[in-house]
Formats: sequence, C-alpha cells, structure tokens
Amino acid sequence: MAALRDNVATERMVTPIATRLFLAALFAGFGEYSAVAALADVAKAFGHPSSVQTVTSVIGLSGSVLGIGLAVLRLSSLAALPLTALADRRGRRSTLQWSLLVGLGLTCVAAASPSYWLFVACFALGRPFLSAALALLQVVSVELSSAQHRIGRLALVAAGSGGGAGLAAVLHGAIRGGGNFRWLFALAALPLVLVVPVLRGVPESQVERTTVRLGSIARSARPRLVIVGVLIGAVAVISGPANGFLFVYGESLLGISPGRLALIVTASAVTGLLGLWLSHHVANWRGRRFTVSLGIVGSAAAATFAYSGGVTHFVVGYFTGVCMGGLITPSLNALSVELFVPSARATVGGWVVVATVVGATIGLLSFGLLAGTGHVVASVALRHAAAWVFLPMMPVAAVVWLLPETHQRELTETSSMSA
Repeated sequence: MAALRDNVATERMVTPIATRLFLAALFAGFGEYSAVAALADVAKAFGHPSSVQTVTSVIGLSGSVLGIGLAVLRLSSLAALPLTALADRRGRRSTLQWSLLVGLGLTCVAAASPSYWLFVACFALGRPFLSAALALLQVVSVELSSAQHRIGRLALVAAGSGGGAGLAAVLHGAIRGGGNFRWLFALAALPLVLVVPVLRGVPESQVERTTVRLGSIARSARPRLVIVGVLIGAVAVISGPANGFLFVYGESLLGISPGRLALIVTASAVTGLLGLWLSHHVANWRGRRFTVSLGIVGSAAAATFAYSGGVTHFVVGYFTGVCMGGLITPSLNALSVELFVPSARATVGGWVVVATVVGATIGLLSFGLLAGTGHVVASVALRHAAAWVFLPMMPVAAVVWLLPETHQRELTETSSMSA
C-alpha cells in the first residue's frame, strides 16, 4: 500500500512536469522544423525559377543542391552526441536549458541570412543544440515516469515536438510577402525568452553521474545500441527526405498554395494524435517490438504513396505517414532509453541522434540525387526516387526482434534483460 501511495503521489507530481516537457519539446520542434517549412520560399529567394518543368527550374535550386543543403543540416546534428553526453556528467536540466537557448538563438540569427548557403550554415550551427534538447527530453520523460505511464509521457513529448513543427508550418503559410521566411525565423525569439521559466519546475533526474569520456558506452551494451541505431537510422532514411522535400514538392510541383499546405499540415495533427493513441494501446497490447516493426513498414509504404501521384496521393500518403510516425516514435524512443543503465542514457540519446543523422543524410542525398538527375520531368523523378529510397527500408523492421521486450517492466529491470 505504501508503494502504491508513493507511485500515485509521484504521478501527480509528474503531471505538471510533463506539461513543461511538452512545452520544451514544442519550442525545440519549432526551431528544428522552421528551416524545412520555409525551404520552398528560401529556394525561390536564393534560386532562379523558370517555367520549364524540371526540378531546378520549377523550384529555383536543383534537387542536388537542396538535398546537399538538407544533408548538411542533418550532419550538423552529429555534434549533439557530446552535448547530450554532457548531461550524464553535468546533469539533465542544465544541459537541456542551455541547449534550447543556443539552438533557438541561432534560429533567430538565420533570419538575416543573405544567401542559401549562409542560411544552411546558421541552421547547421543551431540544429545540434535543438537535437540534443529533444533527445534529453525523451530521457528525462522516461526517468520521471513509471512503467505504466512511460509510453504516454513519451507520446506527450512527441506531440510537443510535432506541435512545434506544425506551428512552424502554419506560421509559414500565414506570413505572406517578400522575405516571409525571415519573419518565421525571427519568431523563435518568443520561445527563446520562455525557456528558463518553463524549465524552472523540472527536477534533476536522480542518477549517478558518469566520469567516463564523452560518448563512451560499455562494451556489453554496444550490440543492442547498434540494433537500436539501425532501426532509428531506417526510420530517418524515410522521414528525412519525406519531410525535407514536403513543402518543395507540395508547393512547387503540385501547385498547392502555402496557405492550403499549411492547412494540410495542421489537419495532419489529427492523424498524428491518432498514431500516438494507437502507439499507447498497441504497445500495451502487443509490446514495443511489434509496434516498431509495424510503424517502419507503414511509414515506408505511406511515404512512397505520398510521392507517387497527384494531390490526393500526397495528402493521403502524408496523413498516413504522420500517423505511422506517431505510432512508432514513443515505442522506439522507449527502447532507446529502457535498455541502458542510468549513467549512460543521455549518451545513448546522443548516439540515437547520430543514427538519425546518418540515416537522414543517406536518405536526403539519395533522394536528392535520384530526383535531380538529367532533364526528367520533376514529378516522375520524385516518384522514382521515393520508390528506390523508401521501400528498401521495409525489411529492416525485422531487426527489432533481436531486442528484448521491455513492455510493463520497470527501469531497474530493463537494462539487464536479455533478448
């Protein structure tokens, strides 16, 4: 009875903390996604669009240039590894706080970018801090939750990150006129001033702080880290180009207006929430592994369908993909924390970012190069690129069954489980 009372008291305490973590994820998601949301306008502002129907002439910049720019942004997140590893040495909350401050501050600076590559440089400097913040939010959510509520807390953080991305898309569609992307980036100043008061009420996780070198993981834990990395990398191969080329494809090739596209992105929040709801129930019904494998297969199919035809295919595929993203994210994030000892969890979060970066970079470069070859009609080029990049990720879903099932296990048990 005493343990039950302690658990109830803890969950009541965590509820307002979960709200603060949701807001922090909202801030980080807005900062990260604003570059993607404004990409079509950035390409037009710094490129040379014309009436010919190739990727370069319609968008203003070639698929290769866009793919390389987006890949650079993704690659910059590799610096998130030492940033997250610091949280195992210096504490979770302080590392989370200054990561958000620096990342959002550099997003504001990007508003003054005079060229495409300086725009890329500004976001490349800020993205590692925002990626580190999102990774730490997942770690803190798990460490402050019981087994029963863990997926729900992670779903809330995922909803916050997705909400920030949706907010960036909505504001991008609402702000019209020349240089509208600059106003979007400048709006990052608002969450910037709210970071400190929002995180003030988040307690420091009570874990033993490590003294090993940054990025180091015990040899015994490396095989499962590799498996988790492969799964997360496969998801990123799909989500990187599928989301990275979203606005370019929708606005420049399908002719969807920015306002209408913002409405589509906003409406997708419903399917995203449906995916998060399904994640909670499917993970509790069939476990983490089944949920992750289903999500990877569904994400690959949905992304391929989104780029396979006209507006209807785009909308249906995008909505389904957002739902699959909501389905897979909490369970995959839970596995990336639950399977490791407390003193290494933030460092593992950094390696998760590395896996995401590697996967997204492979996806973006492959997609961009396949879409930008020769003088193929843009819609056909993107359709072929989607099939060649996304569908091969389906078999990777089987790798998750090499991991132990952590469903309904407390953190004191999960790090020592065997497959």
